[in-house]
Amino acid sequence: MNRSVFAGAVRTSLALGTALASTVLCATASAAVPAADGGTETAAVARAGTAAVARAGTERGCPVVYFDLGETLVHTADAGSTSYQPGAASYLRALRERHIRIGLITNVPSSWGATDAERAARLKKEVDATWRGSAPFAWRDFGDRILTPRTEAERKPAPALWERAKAGSGRCRLVYQAETAEEVNVAASLGYVPYQVARPHRPAFLPVRLIELLGHRTR
Repeated sequence: MNRSVFAGAVRTSLALGTALASTVLCATASAAVPAADGGTETAAVARAGTAAVARAGTERGCPVVYFDLGETLVHTADAGSTSYQPGAASYLRALRERHIRIGLITNVPSSWGATDAERAARLKKEVDATWRGSAPFAWRDFGDRILTPRTEAERKPAPALWERAKAGSGRCRLVYQAETAEEVNVAASLGYVPYQVARPHRPAFLPVRLIELLGHRTR
């Protein structure tokens, strides 16, 4: 698939705008960055971070994890072939096994259809036509949660797609994962738990355990 179908180039900075996002990233980074003695930073730091995430998650349960597609979950090579990004297939499988709902918020040409369903069908054809993975892309896991621009004005980083996903998710806490700082910043400003994927010294994706904690409710 042509790279222009997907959103923008990778930015070189990360500036997440919410305290909750900072808590999540501190927890995951502390578990991933090697300490001076060759081990990892103390488990107590990681436990404190995950506890804070759990407290934040008491406001709303039932997390829904939205992703960008190109260069977040799939990679499009210069030769036109498409395949999973490293670790993406196993990560989606882990979310599926824990019954965590997922969706896509991705830019495609608005001319691909009059509805999200029509544009999603065209997107699937484009990806599948160039797919080179040993297993097909997990389209079924996303259900009808594939949101695409109805007009060119709705293309990310315009907030329209995130707002539509939020409106359709009730009181569930929402997560957004993408490869660009610009997109995770917009998602953060709209109340999503944002995570920039594939950053050095940090898990490639937001750890599933932290997402599960976001689903905890007060009783």
